Amino acid sequence: MDQLMENKNLLGINSIGRIGKLMLWNQIIEKHFDGAVINIGRAVGKKLEDIIHTIETDSTYGSIYPFLYGQNKKGLSIKIIDYEKSIISLDGFLIKFLTKERNPLNINWKKENVRIVVDCTGQFVDPTQSADSGNGSLRGHLEGGAEKVILSAPFKIKDKSLKMPTDSLMMVYGINHLDFNPDVHHILSAASCTTTCLSHMMNPLLEHNQTSKILTASMSTIHAATNTQSVLDSTPKASTGDLRKNRSVFNNIILSTTGAAKALEYVIPEIQNIGFMADSVRIPTNTVSLIILNLTFNAGLDGKNAPVINRKLINNIYKQAAEGAQKGLLHYTEIQNTSVDFIGFKAAAIIEGYETHTRTGFLPLKADILKQYGIEGAKDINLPVTHVKIFGWYDNEFGSYVHSLTKLLVYVDKKI
Repeated sequence: MDQLMENKNLLGINSIGRIGKLMLWNQIIEKHFDGAVINIGRAVGKKLEDIIHTIETDSTYGSIYPFLYGQNKKGLSIKIIDYEKSIISLDGFLIKFLTKERNPLNINWKKENVRIVVDCTGQFVDPTQSADSGNGSLRGHLEGGAEKVILSAPFKIKDKSLKMPTDSLMMVYGINHLDFNPDVHHILSAASCTTTCLSHMMNPLLEHNQTSKILTASMSTIHAATNTQSVLDSTPKASTGDLRKNRSVFNNIILSTTGAAKALEYVIPEIQNIGFMADSVRIPTNTVSLIILNLTFNAGLDGKNAPVINRKLINNIYKQAAEGAQKGLLHYTEIQNTSVDFIGFKAAAIIEGYETHTRTGFLPLKADILKQYGIEGAKDINLPVTHVKIFGWYDNEFGSYVHSLTKLLVYVDKKI
């Protein structure tokens, strides 16, 4: 163990991609940890300064310095502490880079004084795989000495006959993070950026008496581009099922899929009782996405034959949640916004109340049909059904996802 890093609370980050780098940025702001050990798993450029350049700059958020500290803080710079061991310091936050091992099993986190690892590779997502499985697995981090590993993506179990292991848990901070048991759960998932936003949109409705009984739901995420897409058109690999993913992200609106609704069932189990559809539309922007949430309620009418569920009720539910139980995670606004207004905005979900819409229609149920279901003495009725459309913004990189992931990480660290 390096003496510089000894007796310090250090975070392990596996990969320095989009989420890994922004996780590092957020740790420098929060300073809950004394430093970070970042496993890159390969050489970067020709020298240590090339790694520094990578973490200093960002095409979405700009230079690290004004983004983290604003324009007024002068003289802040990255200092090289130990060139041979790749240790640097930024504003007193120690950072060490590892460039040798890609397989988590071969990363000696215990030697590096790391208890918690955030795996941001997107490669190891199956919690059922053993530590020595193939090219690596999440359990390899535990074998390497980490006490907990947090995946910055949803779990995906390859063998559908297997169930979620008892030591694994998918969480969204502010929704189900209290389910974490440090004695039981060692492999954690922070779900996805879309699931994080969606769960904070659904939770206030499920907790309110008048909106808790949802008949059906669907969502579309108008999603910014990610590194899984092609910069220019490319030839699909063997067995590729969706040819659209190989089309240029610069030039297309691309229909895609999302596992957000399925992941939501782990985070909010009540969702299993709701018919929920989800899809994704990829667009050529670099960050900030938008969930369009559609819900159907058998809501009923008040004493004046007006719909019980209306625009005012929905917006008030979100206002109260944003000021109360989900404060700091859910934001409510009635300003007319566009996506760039929320680059770096720290909230899991931002409800744009200006665009909330509700409509109530009537489903005619004839007496003879009701009698077929054993309802004797039934009369013809018109059943009121209310449809609701809600818009929720989220910065799918730093502001929503990394911010929420950091809150979850800090919570886990304090519990162990």
